[in-house]
Amino acid sequence: MGAGKTTVGKELAKCLGVPFYDLDWYIETRMRKKVKEIFDERGEEGFRMIEHNMLHEVAEFENVVISCGGGTPCFFDNMEYMNGQGDVVYLRGTPDVLFRHLKMGKGVRPLLLGKSDEELMAYITEQVKKREEYYMQANHIVEIPCMEDEDKISETIEKVKRELGI
Repeated sequence: MGAGKTTVGKELAKCLGVPFYDLDWYIETRMRKKVKEIFDERGEEGFRMIEHNMLHEVAEFENVVISCGGGTPCFFDNMEYMNGQGDVVYLRGTPDVLFRHLKMGKGVRPLLLGKSDEELMAYITEQVKKREEYYMQANHIVEIPCMEDEDKISETIEKVKRELGI
């Protein structure tokens, strides 16, 4: 959360002239429910099974850029599967960078509502610690700066393109 997956993914897809899919949006469209509603109705285990199945569905599309949720690589064989399907890029941000990104969009993320700065930083640090072992299995790792403006976003997209040899 907060690494810029959707922002970078959309721009990368635009540069490549291919469709962009955000896995959470795809799930919401196919299930006709918000991710939060699915979590509420089926719990995390139920959501993760749907996510796993939809990942396999969308990964079959050709010449696309996919942004998956931050938890996607951490369940089942999802990371291994993704690495086998295409070029997986981990947009690696320090907790400070992720904190700054999330502070910019804090109002639109239900999990973050009402959190103090200290609570937010603790949450980010905990999530990175829990998930890093999965993320580090990505075919490509790109260190990201704080993307507070168009220049920083463009710089990050260029780093991803160089990493992918595009």
